Amino acid sequence: MSFFSTLQNETRTERELLIASPLVQDALAGKLDRDTYAAFLGQAYHHVKHTIPLLMAAGSRIPGDMEWLRTALAEYVEEELGHQEWILNDIRACGYDAEAVRAAIPTAETELMVAYAYHVIDRGNPVGFFGMVHVLEGTSVSVADKAAECIAASTGLGPEAFSYLRSHGALDIEHVKFFEDLMNRIDGEEDQRAILHCAKMFYRLYANVYGSVRAGQATALAA
Repeated sequence: MSFFSTLQNETRTERELLIASPLVQDALAGKLDRDTYAAFLGQAYHHVKHTIPLLMAAGSRIPGDMEWLRTALAEYVEEELGHQEWILNDIRACGYDAEAVRAAIPTAETELMVAYAYHVIDRGNPVGFFGMVHVLEGTSVSVADKAAECIAASTGLGPEAFSYLRSHGALDIEHVKFFEDLMNRIDGEEDQRAILHCAKMFYRLYANVYGSVRAGQATALAA
């Protein structure tokens, strides 16, 4: 069995718990209101803004005998540049003050997920960071397009409010194939264990971020 298949199989329970979270289920059922969607985007901004710094930090710590993996991280940097600004644009399209979101303090759950990512890179095995990549990209591809359709229907928001979700939906499938090929090149047992452990952790941490989203977080930010 390929390592990517092992990663998928051994994190199934955690992935199902994330998808079963009330925020995701409400979104897919067309029950999410505009305030809650904007609050979700606010927390997304506060972790997505760390994507480039995390990728660069991980790349700086990849060992020399895995230069191909460092090159892959450089490609991710190029692909992810500016995505946090897309989120702020979506927030504006929802009728909220994007600059207030930029200046806001994230929820504790969001802050802890980001802190754990830096911890993995700085104090653990930097290859484990791909566990976070697996969770964020894989989850987005599986539900983002459907969630965008259902949220648009329940809120009346136009396509200009969904650039972040749409960019991580079906159009991102090519990125998942790129990630799968990368994972199947990782043959070191220690690196594989680190990725598996971190993926399980990030599924739980990301579920906590979803659980921390409340409509009231966005209400005070109406433009």
